Amino acid sequence: MTLRFWGRGLAMAAAALLLLCVAGWAYWLGFDLDRVAPANPQATPADLAFLAARQAPRGRLLAVLSSAATVGTTRRRGGYEHTELARAYYVFVANGYEVDIASPRGGRAPAVIDEDLTDTDHAFLNDPVARRKVERTLRLADVDPARYAGVYFVGGKGAMADFPDDPHVARVLHGIDARGGVIGAVCHGPAALLGVRRADGVALVAGRRLTGFSNAEELFLIEDARTVFPWLLQDRLREAGAEFVEGPMYLDNTVVDGRLVTGQNPWSTWSVAEAMVRVLGHEPVPRAATAEEQAVRVLARYRSEGADAARALYRQLPGAEPRLLLLHALIAGMRGEWREAFQLQRLARG
Repeated sequence: MTLRFWGRGLAMAAAALLLLCVAGWAYWLGFDLDRVAPANPQATPADLAFLAARQAPRGRLLAVLSSAATVGTTRRRGGYEHTELARAYYVFVANGYEVDIASPRGGRAPAVIDEDLTDTDHAFLNDPVARRKVERTLRLADVDPARYAGVYFVGGKGAMADFPDDPHVARVLHGIDARGGVIGAVCHGPAALLGVRRADGVALVAGRRLTGFSNAEELFLIEDARTVFPWLLQDRLREAGAEFVEGPMYLDNTVVDGRLVTGQNPWSTWSVAEAMVRVLGHEPVPRAATAEEQAVRVLARYRSEGADAARALYRQLPGAEPRLLLLHALIAGMRGEWREAFQLQRLARG
């Protein structure tokens, strides 16, 4: 009797789930998801319009990638995020900076390459000069910080494994900081700042306004993150005395504190790179916002001014990516925020 009851209950639950999936798929098909042109897998640097305004040489910047292929007690996939490197790389190049790429171990660093790439991300993969740099990264121990106007620490979960407390990370940071250079980091990249101390023994981040991948973002993706990883980035930065500036989940949030520039997540990559250029004393070359960036602007307007203001902006930005709006609707639904999920779904319809 009990077994039959549970069996019937499971069957009913499965049927309900199937109906929900079918209804959700039909609803999804109702959106004009093809209005945004797909990325070009064959894109090259020549296809990036903002590179046409490339500035005269202004110096060199160093990008640092993680060498750690896994991280945490369950050996989660580590490495660096390709998009967080590619987009910043071309911003720096367009603004007159030669970019060297290093990693703690040197050589080929493990990349995490998502399916949803932009032309800029594909261009990097098709750029023989850029590819050579990531396949033969400089060993951080061999890097002379005196050569660089700034350093940019690329995110990816691997950064949690091999950036903190690395003596050569600290040496590069001290060298660039002492020369008045800019320090930038995005997503998990600010892990490089952990364990680094000033000459007076105080943590480098103490009293500094900064950001990084938040606890909320980490725990949303990995519910047991507190057991999978030895620590969470937001916690460690606060413990070190930093003033952690947390923005909404998965939206652009870039914080500038003097010559320190940090971004909360992958959606902050463009603004981190361009803020670094501004800190170096230059206005970044004009660049058309991507469909993803336009969607982030709409979501930011929704958070600050509500659905009507966001809808008005969305209609002014015909290139905005509706999939990102739907992703945030899904996130809201998974968190039980049904009203917000419905509003974001309506917003994605335009």
